[in-house]
Amino acid sequence: MRIYAVADIHARPERIVKIRENIARYRPDVLVIAGDITAWFHPARVLARLNRLGLPVLIIRGNTDLKRVEKLAGFYDNLCSLHLNQKQVKGISFAGLSGTIPIPFRSRAGMREKSLLAKTGQLIGRNSVLVVHPPPHGVLDQVMGKYNAGSKGIYRLVEQKQPRLVLCGHIHEAFGCVRLADSWIVNCNMAGHRQGSIVDIEAHGNPEIRMLEAG
Repeated sequence: MRIYAVADIHARPERIVKIRENIARYRPDVLVIAGDITAWFHPARVLARLNRLGLPVLIIRGNTDLKRVEKLAGFYDNLCSLHLNQKQVKGISFAGLSGTIPIPFRSRAGMREKSLLAKTGQLIGRNSVLVVHPPPHGVLDQVMGKYNAGSKGIYRLVEQKQPRLVLCGHIHEAFGCVRLADSWIVNCNMAGHRQGSIVDIEAHGNPEIRMLEAG
């Protein structure tokens, strides 16, 4: 099963064009968007364009997405919000947690972070794909090359549950993939010349991860 994972579109039309081109090139089974889909205003316009891509699109909100993005997603045939939700695609289980509150030197998943993380933990197992916006603290989360700005709560969740794959974004400087215990962490943001990640994943075994960059 092939996942095309992106984050931090920020409603930029050229990024949606690039997503469409990569869907045609790599033919993924599902598009996963790990937050910051919109830029506060006119979210329906962005969601409508994503709905027309012609494949299932699983989303969570980031810090630039209004909460009503989740409700709006329900009006489109191809879109599905993963916030505190579980979705099966070709035998692979996806679950997600929306939201990010950026604070100095770290991020929080939300105002009720402890409760949100507990609910998310009930949805994921060792073979799950977890979709969140901020990376785990200390993993693909360095800002300006020196400050870690990820979520300590998400780090603890990943450490405890060890999902097979974690898709995130938020920290634009930290594009890439790395292993954390038995989990692969992929920061698939689209800042600059980055184009997200292609992940081939089956029921068992390590996922094959390709980070996409122009040029």
